Amino acid sequence: MTFLHRRTVLRAAAGGALSGVAGAAVAGCDSERSAAQEARQRASASAGPSAGSSAGASRKAAAARASVPPGPPPGPPLLLARLPSGLPAQIDHGPRRGRSVALTFHGRGDARSATAVLSEAERAGARVTVLAVGDWLDAEPRMARRVLDGGHELGNHTMRHLNICSMPAKAAYAEITECADRLRRLTGGIGRWFRPSRAQRATDQVVRLARKAGYPHVLSYDVDSLDFTDPGAEVVRRTVLNAVRPGSVVSLHFGHAGTVAAMPAILDGLHRRGLRAVTTTELLTR
Repeated sequence: MTFLHRRTVLRAAAGGALSGVAGAAVAGCDSERSAAQEARQRASASAGPSAGSSAGASRKAAAARASVPPGPPPGPPLLLARLPSGLPAQIDHGPRRGRSVALTFHGRGDARSATAVLSEAERAGARVTVLAVGDWLDAEPRMARRVLDGGHELGNHTMRHLNICSMPAKAAYAEITECADRLRRLTGGIGRWFRPSRAQRATDQVVRLARKAGYPHVLSYDVDSLDFTDPGAEVVRRTVLNAVRPGSVVSLHFGHAGTVAAMPAILDGLHRRGLRAVTTTELLTR
């Protein structure tokens, strides 16, 4: 499939994926779901049996299912995976001897573009790590479950995305714990990873505060896509693929059209090099 064609597919899938997220709230209501099922049954009964049309519909449904690539297979709960001993307080990359990389996304911005990125990763059999900003979770609470239900990993990127490394200890700690509270309320846990906002690496003070809040390791990165500068999809693709190598942790962002458009080519480029995109936990526990 050509890059241009995959971009077309991605745009079409983005709307469908977002519609699926919106529909989840309706599906959660048992009474409405039951009423809808009864209505469909009544309509089917009034139409009467038709072997030819039924067989044709079944063939069409089977063909539609076959045309959708499967998402990543379910794995063991990520937070139950034991991290190896001896990991540094700040992690820039994983083992260089393997064939895996971690694509990590700063979780903020338009939910539609975030859903499009996640859907593209799932079509490619890839998993990613999302470091969510707390005020984004307040604005888009359904995205927390969307990330996890897609087989991805969710972590903490502070509450308001301020310059946490320049803040007094009390304010910096609040930035970490308030986002952790959002994650706990939405998912039942605070996530394994914390990444400082507006900084590639945390100060010693922020590392201590993160540990106090329940994050033994701060997640940094060794490949910066610079996609937040909106240089265009081709530049994002080239920046990532020119720098990535086994064990890399790549920094990317939701909410940028160039990132959405670059995802198919990035994933294709990784595949051609024999590299697989996995969550950060998977990267470090393989």
